[in-house]
Amino acid sequence: MTVREVYGDLLEQDVEVIVNPWNRNFIPWWLLLPQGVSGAIKKRGGIQPFTEVRKHGLLDLGQAVQTSAGRLPFKAIIHVAGLQAYWVASERSIRLSTENALRLAIEAKYQSLAFPIIGGGAGGAQVERATTWMKDVISKHAHPPDTRLVFFKAASDTKDGSQGPNRGT
Repeated sequence: MTVREVYGDLLEQDVEVIVNPWNRNFIPWWLLLPQGVSGAIKKRGGIQPFTEVRKHGLLDLGQAVQTSAGRLPFKAIIHVAGLQAYWVASERSIRLSTENALRLAIEAKYQSLAFPIIGGGAGGAQVERATTWMKDVISKHAHPPDTRLVFFKAASDTKDGSQGPNRGT
């Protein structure tokens, strides 16, 4: 089982499906000012994935639901309710989100997926801890899809414009 840690843009990964850390759907998407991954999806992929995720109603903490990818080049987007009330991520929400997204990807027979670090942005979790919890969950699956953990780094963040070093593990 391989989990690769890479620097770059989640929406630029060569995978079949990406994971979007979402809220529990208790505030309509159109009232939110999406940031981070959700903001990038809305800007580049359109609103279709968000109108689809809204149809699932209130999500349980850690629940994963699949939508289309809108205008993005992926087969789907898996949205996870990774944030508790007040937009806070916890070890429990990160582990549940990772488990449920991975399980959904396996059931759908996706060969590859990319996760951002759930809770590592607006969720307030320490990136190192969140990464450890996510890798622990993924490692418990015998045959997960090819999985990437993507640490956001804009191309302009490096002197040569590259996406930074690969932290392959």
